[in-house]
Amino acid sequence: MDDKYNIEAAEILANNALHLPITQAAPIYEQLLSVFPTAAKYWKQYVEANMLVNNDDATKQIFSRCLLNCLQVPLWQCYIRFIRKVNEKKGVEGQEETRKAFDFMLNYVGVDIASGPVWMEYITFLKLLPATSPQEESQRMTAVRKAYQKAILTPTHHIEQLWKEYENFENSVSRQLAKGLISEYQPKYNSARAVYRERKKYVDEIDWNMLAVPPTGSSKEEQQWMAWKRLLSFEKGNPQRIDAASSNKRIIFTYEQCLMYLYHYPDMWYNYATWHAKSGSTEAAIKVFQRAVKALPDSDMLKYAYAELEESRGAIQSAKKLYESLLGDGVNTTALAHIQFIRFLRRNEGVEAARKYFLDARKSPTCTYHVYVAYALMAFCLDKDPKVAHNVFEAGLKRFMHEPVYVLEYADFLSRLNDDRNIRALFERALSSLPPEESVEVWKRFSQFEQTYGDLASMLKVEQRRKEALSRTGEEGASLLENSLQDVVSRYSFMDLWPCSSKDLDHFARQEWLAKNMTKKVEKPAISNGIGITEKDPTVVSSNSSNSTSSAKVVYPDTSKMVVYDPRQNPGTAMTPNATSPAILVTSNPLSTPMVGTVGGGSSSAFDEILKATPPALVAFLANLPAVEGNPLTSIAFLQSLT
Repeated sequence: MDDKYNIEAAEILANNALHLPITQAAPIYEQLLSVFPTAAKYWKQYVEANMLVNNDDATKQIFSRCLLNCLQVPLWQCYIRFIRKVNEKKGVEGQEETRKAFDFMLNYVGVDIASGPVWMEYITFLKLLPATSPQEESQRMTAVRKAYQKAILTPTHHIEQLWKEYENFENSVSRQLAKGLISEYQPKYNSARAVYRERKKYVDEIDWNMLAVPPTGSSKEEQQWMAWKRLLSFEKGNPQRIDAASSNKRIIFTYEQCLMYLYHYPDMWYNYATWHAKSGSTEAAIKVFQRAVKALPDSDMLKYAYAELEESRGAIQSAKKLYESLLGDGVNTTALAHIQFIRFLRRNEGVEAARKYFLDARKSPTCTYHVYVAYALMAFCLDKDPKVAHNVFEAGLKRFMHEPVYVLEYADFLSRLNDDRNIRALFERALSSLPPEESVEVWKRFSQFEQTYGDLASMLKVEQRRKEALSRTGEEGASLLENSLQDVVSRYSFMDLWPCSSKDLDHFARQEWLAKNMTKKVEKPAISNGIGITEKDPTVVSSNSSNSTSSAKVVYPDTSKMVVYDPRQNPGTAMTPNATSPAILVTSNPLSTPMVGTVGGGSSSAFDEILKATPPALVAFLANLPAVEGNPLTSIAFLQSLT
């Protein structure tokens, strides 16, 4: 498979393997299961192929690899079938082994909503056990009764059938005893049946044939994610009001089943682990994280979460190993890994350990300005050592003077020290080396600094220098040099307080856009009856139009009567004067009623003709548009030109 997560290719391989001898099919199954390790249907197909040729050793080995990670009833039924076959000729010893296998299976999948047949098979097995003495018969009846009582408390598809069988069983043993036991278990059974009906609604939303693939963002995957979240939320609510241990067992089972299908979803692994931790089972949470980082080795998020858990419980060395695994060989280490390891060392081993690692990390080819900023702020905020922080920023400036973000972070640090002299020096040094196109934000911050700390003369001087520097970066350079009222707005605003209204701000934004585009050449169409017709420049002809006798015509809409939509307008009749064509009196929605009156004896034939030529879908779209003032003929012509 070129794409190893190609589901169609996987299904083809699995179907082909069905028709091959096991020696040829085994490599195919191994390939499939290396990509889809939780695909119970492929494991079942693989193990059945070995059972078919009585390859018991291989069958046992395969079961040992898949059972605990694939809690799916059909696969476990295949397992019990294999155990019964292996032990059928071993007499009492074989029966005991089979009984243990049943207990093992029910302990893992007995709470599955589809486990009804498994309970029924187990009960039938117990009923058929030989009893050579009254004591053995009593033990057998007790075992059958306990199995029934567990089964009828489990919300499964066969719960009603199991209840009827239990009633018949108790009545066949002792009608007098049956009356008391049935009355005792009737309310519990009713509760389990009610929970089954609720659970079934959530279970029916789940696609049990889905293969575990990395999320692609498809709607089907998102629906399955939501379906599992809803089922987990339902189980966490303990709807049957059973004891905490039994409720937790069901939640664990649901999470394990969920991960068979959402194996590549780090959030599900994280939720599972944190649920264990909040439930007081830290060791179980650690085991889940161990499985998670093995399943998703490229997920740094899970490694950080795992390290956080280890650190919070005092396992510092375990946490440190996880951080070191994120550092890797040092060649591909990310800047974030350096930063987080420095913080970890500062928390757990002290200032000196963090400093020592920083000195090593800055020699790494993957060390970016982020590492310098993080360590400098750590020294300043945690170690309360502004001198060290200042030295780190200065050292970094030699390497990252070309990074505007680093310059701004350094400026922020200096502003915390209220060191206005060095801030000005920093801006001057940076702006002398940064190219104009990369200095926009630095100039902006410099201007803001002068607005806060400088006097009026210095403020105006920096703004003028900023305009001159940035005027060289684009075609609108000349307009940038002009004084603008927006400059005053910028100088005299503070936080979200403005010296003008929001309407004025919108107006200024519009003006700024117009100023930037006013130098661009726009061909003005000639107006003719509401529709502009501009002939193509005769000097511009295509290579294959030398024999053309007439130039092509391009139709432009008449935009002279177009207005900006204002939601405050009241829909209603509107008189639209037009200098070149009769005014048309339109209703609030001219397309909903084809009757259009005219003023001054004019005709609406042109409008009707356009309506006839307009596609139905476009007419339906236009009919739902808000009513605005303007020429409907122009609007439709414009939209037709677009289509």
